[in-house]
Amino acid sequence: MKVKTTISISDALLRAIDRKIKSKHYRSQFIETAMWIYLGRKRRNGRKPSDKDIINKHADELNREAEDVLSYQVLL
Repeated sequence: MKVKTTISISDALLRAIDRKIKSKHYRSQFIETAMWIYLGRKRRNGRKPSDKDIINKHADELNREAEDVLSYQVLL
């Protein structure tokens, strides 16, 4: 079900949206789609740990492995 609402956005953002759509009649659909995409990304990003978190969790093991690999290097 669609609900009519009013929002305030900057003139610059409105012009950018209008450049992307074929007609001003499609503004609502464009904004709704953009918001669904944004909310989906926020939800996914909230669930999965970042690469930094994963690396930090395994930092000690990764550092030991790096030191082991470096011990095999031969000075030229």
